[in-house]
Amino acid sequence: TRILMPSLSHHHSHCHGKLSCGWKLKTMVHCSPFVVSFKKLYPWVQLAGHADHFQAGEYGKLLKKYCECEQQCLEKLMNDNLRPFVPGYYGIVQQNDQDYNLMDDLLTDFDSPSIMDCKMGSRTYLEEELVKARERPRLRKDMYEKMVAVDPGAPSRFHKKSDGTCNTSFKKTKHKEQVMEALSDFADGNTQLLRSYLQRLEELSSALETSEFFRTHQVVGSSLLFVHDASGLARVWMIDFGKTVPLPPPQTLDHRTPWAEGNREDGYLWGLDNLIQIFGDMLQDVTSP
Repeated sequence: TRILMPSLSHHHSHCHGKLSCGWKLKTMVHCSPFVVSFKKLYPWVQLAGHADHFQAGEYGKLLKKYCECEQQCLEKLMNDNLRPFVPGYYGIVQQNDQDYNLMDDLLTDFDSPSIMDCKMGSRTYLEEELVKARERPRLRKDMYEKMVAVDPGAPSRFHKKSDGTCNTSFKKTKHKEQVMEALSDFADGNTQLLRSYLQRLEELSSALETSEFFRTHQVVGSSLLFVHDASGLARVWMIDFGKTVPLPPPQTLDHRTPWAEGNREDGYLWGLDNLIQIFGDMLQDVTSP
């Protein structure tokens, strides 16, 4: 799933191994989630079509609609060296007869954060879903209607068609220069932020290279969540493990080999390598005399 996050007039970007990025979503967020309603603080929940998937937990916690696959992944990750790079997980809780996974709210320590969700890897579907993935994508009029319901001024003329459907050309920004422009806009060309993000990505890469979990799982449809605020605090986490599945033993992946049907490679490190290179290039650009 592609979850649209609120940001301070910044790009919401999808950065894959193939280097694609997204469109601008402008939403100001100023309030504490425990002062105002959950939906008011997180309009991205409505935009993404997941209004019933999230609930506010106690301070610093988030309830996400139960997914067995994600639960199993998060439980394993709590004992893996990727633990610092994923939300803390606290088990299953029930609310209004619905099961939820209880996890850290990653926005708790930030004030009016700028947020970017980057979908990682070379594909967003499991090999078992190929038949569905090969079908012609349907236009998502419902997504357009959700966006207008949250902010009537959000869609530009480029998003609108005469029948009210969305223009999906925003998924086709694939040139490195275009991605750099989007990411630079997100970080506002701030040297401190670029340096912090680059360091975090390099630390994540090192952890992934030695992670037993990562070596033995196909990571599909997962995202990197980038968050920073005006104080200069900047973090990156791995999120969304609903399609992260264990490999049949003794198979392992290197996450860089190009995907071919049957090899289960996901291109995750290919995409991360690209992100690290881009952030490094941007940092060099802003620090060069």
